[in-house]
Amino acid sequence: MATMIVPNSIAFQLSANSLFFLLLIILCSSCKTTHAFQGTKSKSFHHILHLNSLLQSAACNSSTQGLHHQKSSLQVVHKHGPCSPLQLDRAKTPPTHAETFFQDEGRVRYIQSRLANKSGSKADVKVTDVANLPAKDGRVVGSGNYIVTVGIGTPKKQLSLIFDTGSDITWTQCEPCLGYCYQQRDAKFDPSVSSTYSNVSCNSVQCSSLLSATGYLPLCSLSTCVFRTQYGDSSFSTGFFAKDRLTLTPFDVFDNFLFGCGQNNQGLFGGAAGLLGLGRNQLSLPSQTARKYNKIFSYCLPSSSSSIGFLTLGKRKYGSKSVKFTPLSTSIQDSSFYGLDITGISVGGKRLSISASVFTTAGAIIDSGTVITRLPPDAYAALRSEFRKRMRRYRMGRELSILDTCYDFSKYKSVNIPKISFFFRGGVKLTIPLVGTLCVANVSRVCLAFAANSDASDIAIFGNTQQKTLQVIYDGAGGRVGFGTKGCY
Repeated sequence: MATMIVPNSIAFQLSANSLFFLLLIILCSSCKTTHAFQGTKSKSFHHILHLNSLLQSAACNSSTQGLHHQKSSLQVVHKHGPCSPLQLDRAKTPPTHAETFFQDEGRVRYIQSRLANKSGSKADVKVTDVANLPAKDGRVVGSGNYIVTVGIGTPKKQLSLIFDTGSDITWTQCEPCLGYCYQQRDAKFDPSVSSTYSNVSCNSVQCSSLLSATGYLPLCSLSTCVFRTQYGDSSFSTGFFAKDRLTLTPFDVFDNFLFGCGQNNQGLFGGAAGLLGLGRNQLSLPSQTARKYNKIFSYCLPSSSSSIGFLTLGKRKYGSKSVKFTPLSTSIQDSSFYGLDITGISVGGKRLSISASVFTTAGAIIDSGTVITRLPPDAYAALRSEFRKRMRRYRMGRELSILDTCYDFSKYKSVNIPKISFFFRGGVKLTIPLVGTLCVANVSRVCLAFAANSDASDIAIFGNTQQKTLQVIYDGAGGRVGFGTKGCY
């Protein structure tokens, strides 16, 4: 193990108006304003979208369905909305669609490169982005969009962290900043104030485990283990590998939790204090709390920036009776990601003619940090073609960055949107909610929220826009992922 000091751089609540109307907030993670779409659930294979229900919400809807009687629950929110605790300057202009999708594309390329080993070594392509924690969406390059608040240390220091199913190690910025620290909303964690903090030794097994979790060999500063992790956008964190008390909720407290205490950090982490790793490695939160939670956690991503979702560790009483599980894919070799086996797609009730090899060649993962679902080129082409065919009565609008199928609904009071369903191994059918089908910039620019990969061999990614309002259950010990409807709003 090399000996060196820490371097200075490393290059809604839903309300029913009647049995026929349902208010849904439709907002892509990248959209700057909050829009609500009121529509009926058609008994056919279409959603009916009422355009006169377009609203802009300026207040946080603090009521959260799904958190009732769940003592081990954390809130999840969108960074740029009224529920966010991370807005350093509320007058600051939110990122444009182009900026958000550019960042999303960077994360996608990193994940695909890592899984394809195109860079030659895992170290070159490492990415970052139970108790129920509400989920908030944030602007973070390469590391995820949703935020939860946890406590570290004794006395506990509350910190807002991005949670990421594609990352393993948890880290936060620490005092003192020996190199550089980016601006964050919370005061930085000071290990000297915590009576339960301790550094991890260079010669320990825990230190050696950093390689598999971060893709980098651990370093040493005297006898203290030094971690380093770098992401697809060149953001990084490096500092002392340590352990301390982790408080998720008053009922969920864990001593000797291993995490990175970053003294040199750089990147656009959106004011968050760091990251919470929910991957599959032994250093991830699900693994470190496995004795209590058996590597089970679930979340619901809110429908919009003015709503709140949740993150829960351990089994929870599912609010939906329609939770169905699909086995984790065995084709994904990386120990961090949760693989899925997609077997088909339907549009408006019609199963698309897509060869099975299209999905098996690429493989797929589910990711909390990727905004827009990426599909193999042939699969996306089939989806787009059938969607456009069923939407041909409507005038098309300008493309929106990577979204190439957009519509101008300015002359309509209501429109029919064909339902899109995904099929997974084990006979699981998941119908994407209306909120996860469209991304809206304004009434004259409403887009299909899917995109194509550039190459047939690039892994498909089931992104967070399509996961909105769903209960998503990760059962690491059971080797499966579950989906349920109406998890939150």
